[in-house]
Amino acid sequence: MSDDSFGVEVLADPALLIGSGFRVLADNEPARSLFGNRLLDQDLRLVLRHPGVLDTVREAFADNNAAEREVAGLGEHDNAFRVRAAPAGQARLLLSFTDITQARLTERMRVDFVANASHELRTPLATLAGFIETLQGPAADDGAARERFLEIMGGEAGRMSRLIDDLLSLSRIELDKYVRPQVALALPPLFADVARTLAMRLAADERQLIVEPAADLPEVIADRDQILQVIHNLISNALKYGHTATPIVVSASREGNVVKVLVCDEGDGIAPVHLPRLTERFYRVDTSRSRKLGGTGLGLAIAKHIVERHRGELGIASRLGEGSQVWFTLPMA
Repeated sequence: MSDDSFGVEVLADPALLIGSGFRVLADNEPARSLFGNRLLDQDLRLVLRHPGVLDTVREAFADNNAAEREVAGLGEHDNAFRVRAAPAGQARLLLSFTDITQARLTERMRVDFVANASHELRTPLATLAGFIETLQGPAADDGAARERFLEIMGGEAGRMSRLIDDLLSLSRIELDKYVRPQVALALPPLFADVARTLAMRLAADERQLIVEPAADLPEVIADRDQILQVIHNLISNALKYGHTATPIVVSASREGNVVKVLVCDEGDGIAPVHLPRLTERFYRVDTSRSRKLGGTGLGLAIAKHIVERHRGELGIASRLGEGSQVWFTLPMA
């Protein structure tokens, strides 16, 4: 192995050593994984025809100084990279590629999240402002209108409060996402707690909550409050979107070295096209219906983040006209 090859090979990121005439003098294993074994001793302009990469190399050669830019569309998955070409002595350049795909995706998600959160808060806020203006003006002395408007305003204020609570909950979960729970926990008492909390809503909709934990159900390693929130969110969804007077069935059983919790409802079901996106923040199958039922669009996103923090999995299955099944797993104690 030449000194040039050794110097490039020790780098963690994909890297090439470029000589005069754009000839590739050396590459490393990450570069070969990214581009294949087709660059060495070749003219870079002929074998890597990416204008952004070539412009970076030309700029560095012309100025005899480092040049860099962000480019997209490299590799099999069209990832995004920060490309940097820097003088390496003897009329050569070190061309390196730093993968920034995840950083760009994270930034896009952050921007989308802020935009969606702002929109979700702005809608009820605009409603409140409109009714306040009406009550201060044309409806100031209209008792019937005042009563009707105040009821709507109370609903919108409650919706804003739930949204803020969910946003704060999501923020706290993300802060702890790399801290794995350590406490052993029994699940049946959590099912009982949620049943008591939702008893009035279940009765109002003539629904029965059927809880069927396995007799030999082992304890799990879990954060009690967070798993209680997951169970509450999933059963609440089944209550919102299942049909009146139909049962909601919650089962829990051991599968290998994990415990699987399954929540089933009988309702309209969800079209397959929507299933992969249901755990995205603010994604709704039916926006108007979800808002009417008090949904914030964050319940399943929160559940997914909590389950992932516990090193478990969350899955959703549904058939139109039959209902939905949502399940999650937790590691056994």
